[in-house]
Amino acid sequence: MTKSILLLVVSTVIFLKAFSTDGNIVQANLKTVKVYRTGAELTHATTALLTQGTNQLLVDNLANNIDLNSLQIKVPSSVTIVGLEFSTNYKKNEEKTPRQEMLEDSLVNIRRQIEKLNLQIDNDVNLLEVLSANKEIKGQQNGLSVTELAKLMDYYQTKSFELSSAVATFREKKEKLATLLNKIENQVDEEAKKNVNTSGRLAIQVNAAVTLKAEFIISYVASNAYWIPYYDVKVENVQQAAKLFYKAKIVQTTGLDWKQVKLSLSTSVPALKGVAPKLDSWFVGYVTNNAPIKLRGLSTFNDQALQGSVAGLNIGSASQLSEVVVVGYGRAGDGDAERVSNDVVPKPVYILNGNIINDEEFKRINPNSIKNLKVLKPKEASNIYGGVASGGATVVDLKTELSDYVSVNNTALNVNFEIDIPYDIPTNGKAQTATLQTVEIPLSYEHIAAPRKDADVYLTAKLVDWEKLNLLQGEANIILEGTYIGKTMIEPNTSTDTMQLTLGRDKRVIVQRQKLADFSSVKFLGSNKLQKFTYEIMMKNNNSEQVFLKLNDQFPLSTDKDIEVELLDSGNADINNETGLLKWDITLLPGESKKVRFSYSIRYAKDRTINTN
Repeated sequence: MTKSILLLVVSTVIFLKAFSTDGNIVQANLKTVKVYRTGAELTHATTALLTQGTNQLLVDNLANNIDLNSLQIKVPSSVTIVGLEFSTNYKKNEEKTPRQEMLEDSLVNIRRQIEKLNLQIDNDVNLLEVLSANKEIKGQQNGLSVTELAKLMDYYQTKSFELSSAVATFREKKEKLATLLNKIENQVDEEAKKNVNTSGRLAIQVNAAVTLKAEFIISYVASNAYWIPYYDVKVENVQQAAKLFYKAKIVQTTGLDWKQVKLSLSTSVPALKGVAPKLDSWFVGYVTNNAPIKLRGLSTFNDQALQGSVAGLNIGSASQLSEVVVVGYGRAGDGDAERVSNDVVPKPVYILNGNIINDEEFKRINPNSIKNLKVLKPKEASNIYGGVASGGATVVDLKTELSDYVSVNNTALNVNFEIDIPYDIPTNGKAQTATLQTVEIPLSYEHIAAPRKDADVYLTAKLVDWEKLNLLQGEANIILEGTYIGKTMIEPNTSTDTMQLTLGRDKRVIVQRQKLADFSSVKFLGSNKLQKFTYEIMMKNNNSEQVFLKLNDQFPLSTDKDIEVELLDSGNADINNETGLLKWDITLLPGESKKVRFSYSIRYAKDRTINTN
């Protein structure tokens, strides 16, 4: 029997002066992680040998920044937690980063170059010393003629200059390399400081009623982790449903590498305040210079899932597939069984992802990796797989994508995505991607054009009942007919049941808007000017399928009583007189062209200028 102790820290942390670094040190093993939109809940397990009485326990390998208010520790009923203290444990990593290795390789190379330069400098300096020691040569004593002596002196001068120049050049190169060496050594030191594991340490003082080996389950929320939703929307063609890939970018810098943990993602944000706002009375009054307005009142897949699900299978509660037994085939009197000579009943075959496997291979399949399992009777199996399946078949399809291992659980306030395979997330601050769901979404497609503002035509899609997909706000990559088109935003924060996605520009649908000079005019009426505008919009569909085009344009509105606007011809558009919008719903067959025309007039003072664009 265990008891759960919730440690709530209101304003201060309990510091236990009795703790020392020579306490009972144990390593916490990370088991599960639930990542929130901001923050993550980590659960560890560890064991410690406790003696009767007071014990000091140091638990290492925790996150480097935890919310102590969220800390929970489960201990056996015979153990009482007296107090605790959290601290950061700085430990240099034994493994060097790739940048450290690169910099250290550079140091080795530069030092070798400096050693070679030192050898060259020493050699040339020694030669100069030899020349200097022999420069005083007595011509008569050595029997040298004046000509020979002159040649010797020329040689000395030339060689001495050559060696001195070489020494100067080598020393200059050495000086530059020494400067570079110093810079790289500083960079190596900086990288070494960065490559420090800043894991957390929890010092716990406990009292044990008896000597025992106790298990500790420690869970808490760490702030330096989060996940971001994003999507891929793949449209093969506008005649088929699209595929939506619900993905996540997971980032963590908790100081711990999450290795082979059970991972889940939650849409909740635990840091948000959970107190509903309350409105008090709101009093209105006159505003004076000394009395500012005040607004008051806003306070602040498992074994149980398989049991009984397939006819012809007896499935127990064990975790090995070797205990799945196919029954009911080949018995005497079974109308579906085919007898062979000597009354030998053919055995059912096992089909794994379309390939026949033997009994031993079938037994080694991990039940958690099975996506679909179906048992076929002899007649049906023979029709599909031929005579080899005359005894029936057990057909197994394995999970092939990460999304096959993700289950979605809806709770009252959020959605949890549970990943059923162990997962790794390093603590390097880099985004790790995971595909949470792959679903087919029925979309209705239409084109939208507003040539007054944009000459391009946009392909859009409407998604109905999108709230069933548990979508969050995020970027979506659009892949249309195998080509990456660009990005759009999925905005689920709307009260409508239809979501519109912009899939990109469709250059195969052309819309051109032009002002018709022959049908436009300017007249002067007394002190006023009457100006008439006529526009024609031409549309052409170069697609191989028909398109539904929503064409939008507008006529101006006046807020000045001296400026009068009149819509003369709407071109059979739907008119919104409050906004001045004109809308046409047009169907264009492949290769078809159509035109619409509309006109309006503006009357205004002839000595004034208005904006007509």
